[in-house]
Amino acid sequence: MTETSAAVPVAVCQFAPSASRGDNRERIAQLTADAAARGATLIVFPEYSSYFVDPMDATLAQNAETLDGEFVSTLTALAADYGVVIVAGLAERASDSTHVRNTVVAVRGDGILATYRKQHLYDAFGQTESDWVEAGETGIAATFEIAGIRFGLMTCYDLRFPEVSRTLIDAGADALVVPAEWVRGPLKEHHWTTLLAARAIENTSYVIAADHPTPVGVGHSQIVDPQGVVLAGVGTAEGIAVAAVERAAIDRVRAVNPSLRVRRYSVAPR
Repeated sequence: MTETSAAVPVAVCQFAPSASRGDNRERIAQLTADAAARGATLIVFPEYSSYFVDPMDATLAQNAETLDGEFVSTLTALAADYGVVIVAGLAERASDSTHVRNTVVAVRGDGILATYRKQHLYDAFGQTESDWVEAGETGIAATFEIAGIRFGLMTCYDLRFPEVSRTLIDAGADALVVPAEWVRGPLKEHHWTTLLAARAIENTSYVIAADHPTPVGVGHSQIVDPQGVVLAGVGTAEGIAVAAVERAAIDRVRAVNPSLRVRRYSVAPR
């Protein structure tokens, strides 16, 4: 496959992680099999796929894992079995026993390709994620490559901060991968879909976003093209959507709309 003809079939898998780590791993295995059978070579799962409770409590830290724990080991084994790359969020052990890192990993059959720890914690709309989560280091651009297309990792609330996506674009990303647990609330579905399109349009990049279904999340996991058009998506229930990320489409849009090349500002952490 040449660089100009590269196309990567991607799947977003919308499911509701629970307080059973074993059940979550089993559900991920089922969805991976289904997505791979539909031709996906990159399969994306939501934030907190390893363990989730609503509201968050002390069990989050009690169920946190290391990057060589059961959850990531299961993802790696599944990636090897199906010949795919898997992206998923997990509760990772933090620097103290009462917090976790809200971490996203991209794994292939031979190990971890990229690791991202959520930089912007969800202390908004009446929530205080920072009570339970340790923020990741700023200025980190976690990316990985498949077939000449570079994918960048970010998480949920990061979507409201265009600097995160622009940092990934500056690191060469062609597509933004966004595992999320986008909490329901007034206008939240509108915010979610609008921001997904905005990040795609302003960066002339694909956006691949996997959310939790209702009633906790808003659902509407989507694959959005570099002009902000939804290529495939899921409604509010569990499900899988598949579409292709195409090198030619990225190059075509960036040639017509060279906004990345002509911009006059850079991004720096504060």
